Amino acid sequence: MFGFKKFVRYSHRSPKWNNLRKEYLDIYPVCAACGRNKKLEVHHIEPVHINPDRELDINNLITLCDNPCHFIFGHLMDYKSWNKDVVTDCKVYLNKVKNKPHKN
Repeated sequence: MFGFKKFVRYSHRSPKWNNLRKEYLDIYPVCAACGRNKKLEVHHIEPVHINPDRELDINNLITLCDNPCHFIFGHLMDYKSWNKDVVTDCKVYLNKVKNKPHKN
């Protein structure tokens, strides 16, 4: 319209992606960081735009809730970035969530 191109990061997804995503969520139905089971995203640990060959690699996926864990842990609060340590960071945080102190 005004000469701007809309940025589309993943213009081509594998036709197998939707089925794999559903199967993955059946196996891993909670956020790896906070343990929630609502509004989940299947996040690519190594981004597809960096390595398209790993788009359907189940070892390259992690379940994160849409808000806020996907943004915080998956993208370090910047959707143009990614977290190379997302798996470790999620394990550490989930452990803290599960073992948080409570006031009686």
